[in-house]
Amino acid sequence: MKIAMIGAGSIVFCKTLLNDMLQTAALAGATYALMSPTEPKLRKMEALAQRMISDNGVNAEVYATTDRREALRNADYVICMIQVGGVEAFRHDYEIPLKYGVDQCIGDSLGPGGVMRGLRTIPVLVELVKDMEEVSRPGALLLNYANPMGACCYALGRVSNVPFIGLCHGVQTTLDLISGYVGVPKEEIDYLCAGINHMAWFLKLEHKGRDLYPLFKANCEKPEYYVNEKVRIEVMRHFGYFMTESTGHLSEYVPWFRSSERALREFCDQPAFGGESGAYYRWCRLVAEKYAQIDPLEYEATTLEPRSVEYCSYVLEAHATGKPFRLQGNVRNDGYITNLPPGCCVEVPVYVDREGLHPLRVGALPPQCAALNQSNVTVQTLAVEACLTGDPELAMQAIALDPLTSAVCTLREIREMTAELLAAEAQWLPQFAGKTLCPTPSIAVPADVEPVEVPLDPALAIGKRFGTLLSQELGGPQK
Repeated sequence: MKIAMIGAGSIVFCKTLLNDMLQTAALAGATYALMSPTEPKLRKMEALAQRMISDNGVNAEVYATTDRREALRNADYVICMIQVGGVEAFRHDYEIPLKYGVDQCIGDSLGPGGVMRGLRTIPVLVELVKDMEEVSRPGALLLNYANPMGACCYALGRVSNVPFIGLCHGVQTTLDLISGYVGVPKEEIDYLCAGINHMAWFLKLEHKGRDLYPLFKANCEKPEYYVNEKVRIEVMRHFGYFMTESTGHLSEYVPWFRSSERALREFCDQPAFGGESGAYYRWCRLVAEKYAQIDPLEYEATTLEPRSVEYCSYVLEAHATGKPFRLQGNVRNDGYITNLPPGCCVEVPVYVDREGLHPLRVGALPPQCAALNQSNVTVQTLAVEACLTGDPELAMQAIALDPLTSAVCTLREIREMTAELLAAEAQWLPQFAGKTLCPTPSIAVPADVEPVEVPLDPALAIGKRFGTLLSQELGGPQK
């Protein structure tokens, strides 16, 4: 068995997944091919992985390469965890929108940051699946961890028939929170969750046939519970269902919580991923600085820990052994959620066994939930189209339709911001080479200018005359 890990320079995340797989008996004897274009970080990860294998007596082999096709050659499984542009590009994603008043906490899934990350990442994923089609084993499975998950998997579903699934830990970690709020072990909660990545709805929460929602909602109204997840609880109050991901994430996907200083103070006042501005960018920068200075062989423990909540090792185990495993996966919407667009990326229950991936048909979401999902899917759709066609106008329109950005900026400001982002990140955006956004003319309208008289339909003309008369009666122009 060969497992290719693309983006293995991600030392923290790569180590977590390696730890899980090395702990999985069904994967004994596997060869791990670590690939990254960044040589120093890759060699550090290779040395750490070799130490993990030898120190724990695991039956496995590992090697590293900067050649993606070599890593993919004859691979049975491909794990993608790339971050194109790294922290340098991420800085632009955060700092440039902030100049225009768009305050992002995470900035990796939606909004200007999410769109730009998608524009950088999707071309690499397109090349990745092309390589898989040519050199990996037939039926090789792609497990994608790269964000923005929704846009990336949307694009994968359009360009290739390589079987793929997008993996995230939002459902698992949210279940931890729900379990603590209702006092029921996570393993005993019967739930149904569906929607889109980072905005999937818990449609059912039960314990031995008892509906847990009344207790959960009652506890969420207590200050000591509410303070942990203000945004998620606020959305549940008004839309009826709790959803995946943190306050920091969700506050970016809707227009109500980061579009004014008042809203930020009230709902996004907790540190780090509780809503703090730039929390994820600063965390990534600190990690990058740490690993640029030290050797993980000296500082990182090699003792294998119990398997984490990440789905990766469990998916591979189920596929290798045939023992079914259920998870929440991101897949192409082939009728699984009927009131979201066909072909978009949806997050639904998925079973895995030796025969592959088996997503479950959920049907229609509650209409208010589908509407909130659709606001994000629309942005993803335009971002994918912009990336695949190389049209910068579509990139601007994707950002313009982002719920948070549209609540903060004018269209002229969004165009200027997009042009600045595209210019700052041009080295990672080959699809836009030689293309620029058309600037919007700035027209000054003098106070005394008279509108051009345009002939009107008689019915409209009557309305205009009535408006003029009414204005005169009321003493001046009226709206």
